[in-house]
Amino acid sequence: MSVYHRVPAAAFAPRRATPQYHHTVPIQKLPSVEGTVPCASARCHPSVSIPRLREAINSLDSKMASLMSQRHELESHLEQAVRLQSPVHRLPNELLSSIFVIGVLGMGDEDPVMVPALMLVCRFWAEIVLDTPVLWSKISVGPHDTLEKARRKLSRSKSCPLDISITFGPRLDHLNTVTEQVIHAMDLFRPALWRTRSFSLSVPTRPQAHAALSRCQEEAPLLESLIIQVYRSQDDHHSSPPLPLFRGHTPRLRSCSLTSFNFGWDVRLVSRLRVLKLGGYFNGFVPSPSTLLGILRQCPELEELVLRNMSDVDSDPCYPPSFQEIDLPVSSKVRLPRLSKISFYYSGIVFTRQIMNQITFPSLESLEMCYLENVTPILQMLYAQALTRLPLQTLRIESCFFNEPKLVTLLRKLPSMVKLELVDVEDASSSLLNSLASSQPWICPKLDTITLDGCTSLDWDSLRSFVESRLPANSYPRYQDARAFRSAQIAAVSASAVAAGHRSNKSRSTQHPQAVLPGPRRIRSIDVTRCSQISQEMVQWLRMYIPEVKCEPSKGVWGEPMMS
Repeated sequence: MSVYHRVPAAAFAPRRATPQYHHTVPIQKLPSVEGTVPCASARCHPSVSIPRLREAINSLDSKMASLMSQRHELESHLEQAVRLQSPVHRLPNELLSSIFVIGVLGMGDEDPVMVPALMLVCRFWAEIVLDTPVLWSKISVGPHDTLEKARRKLSRSKSCPLDISITFGPRLDHLNTVTEQVIHAMDLFRPALWRTRSFSLSVPTRPQAHAALSRCQEEAPLLESLIIQVYRSQDDHHSSPPLPLFRGHTPRLRSCSLTSFNFGWDVRLVSRLRVLKLGGYFNGFVPSPSTLLGILRQCPELEELVLRNMSDVDSDPCYPPSFQEIDLPVSSKVRLPRLSKISFYYSGIVFTRQIMNQITFPSLESLEMCYLENVTPILQMLYAQALTRLPLQTLRIESCFFNEPKLVTLLRKLPSMVKLELVDVEDASSSLLNSLASSQPWICPKLDTITLDGCTSLDWDSLRSFVESRLPANSYPRYQDARAFRSAQIAAVSASAVAAGHRSNKSRSTQHPQAVLPGPRRIRSIDVTRCSQISQEMVQWLRMYIPEVKCEPSKGVWGEPMMS
């Protein structure tokens, strides 16, 4: 029996949806940063919630900006920490400054781009460069170097020694402007002459040089090098020499190079020198031999002497033509024990012979004679010096003529000769090369560099024999093949063995291998420029046995190659 329960009718009636309300926050308790405001509340109170929401947003923006600032600061500290991991940034400032000085000034000439490039790397490097006065010690004034730049360098150099250079080319355009710039530059440098280490002045005319040097009336106790160059000096006879430069007080001056500058040959300026270079004296401004010898007497430690472009010395009637016959005693000559380099370039043969005849040079290592006509008497003076001591290593003869046997006789007395340069010398014939190729005994055994530029009197056979004679024993250019060379070697060994048997009764020191004289040094460099008798095939042969071969064709007046 089933029991049925009656379901009330209300159970089948549709139910009304119960409203679900979201939790709302009272307006009075709105959070300033976090939390949301329901739309219903915003719709219910629009005039109160909008300002509060905007205030909350502004507060968030303020906190975000603060956080971003902190982030940038942390990133900066992180970048600095990472940079410090590099070895160059861990160096002390003093050591980094020394590295900059070596990189900028230790490579010879100053690179004008190097210092600004260092300052552009970073602020730290720029501060170090600005705090290193030596980097600003080289000051130049010229067409491309303004006075303002020189004034800035002068200020940054503080009190360190200066290297001052005023350079204007030989062009005569805008002479008044050049003179004004030179005078302004000297007015700028005049207060700093007391700490000037080197001074260089190059101007077009002598009046400009005198106008500039007339302001050098301050003492220069640190001056070591002085260069004065006047490009054009033929038309200014009226120029009088300035007052004694630097008040005659240059105790450290050791190098002096004067070109066409008239200083009255004041001995106080050119005494105690180690380097003396004179050139460009024309129209009666040439010093007399007695004046130059007086200067040389004041320079007992002279190491280099250069005389260039003294065109009228031989035409002066005060030079006796028979002077070369006078042989002065050694005791009356000017002794220059440290003189190692002499250069005579278009200085007049009579003038040159007078100077060479009255000095002794036991340490001479380099001699240059160019455009001196007949230099045979000078070769005889060198031979006389070589009888005692003459360690000559470099000899250059250009556009001169001489007695070739006299030259060979001199070369026999020069075992230390390393470099021989003959340029435009017609007297250098094949007999000279044949003498150098002879082993009875070897002439100039250390010779490894030879220049035969423009020497057209030499033939190919003598040149080839000379090169072959200087080759080591294990090369065979003179034989047609290796078999002939080995046969010659066997014959040479047999002959030496027979000779050794005949010398068996001699002492042990004679039989020692060190007693055998070594052969000559191999030729390392040869110059056969403008030698029209040397063909391209011959040049290729030379390049097989000589590491450096220079050969350029002859050129015309305008530089065009000439047909051989």
